[in-house]
Amino acid sequence: MKITKSFSFAFEGLKTAFRQETNFKVHTVIALIAIVMAVFLQFNHLEWSILLLTIALVVILELINTSLEAIVNLVEPDTKEQAKIAKDVSAAAVMIAAVVSIIVGLLLFIPKIVLYY
Repeated sequence: MKITKSFSFAFEGLKTAFRQETNFKVHTVIALIAIVMAVFLQFNHLEWSILLLTIALVVILELINTSLEAIVNLVEPDTKEQAKIAKDVSAAAVMIAAVVSIIVGLLLFIPKIVLYY
């Protein structure tokens, strides 16, 4: 398979997640705001690395959660206890990453904002 075909599948997945998943849209908008603020506050290399890894963690987990939900819905359209557990645990992983990302964001941005003002 050509690498361009692989990338087209990946970009199609991103488009699908953005169109169909409200939480993915929210995470994307917050990530873009954080990136713009980091540019404005002149993050150094370490701060950029931490910020981008944190954003990637949340986005990746949101994509995995979406994939898992789609698979569970395909295999078990009538919700059973095990399907509910799989979906709930996957959602919990995203929630934990999102909460930690807020903490990391506060640790990165508050000192810069205080110094700026």
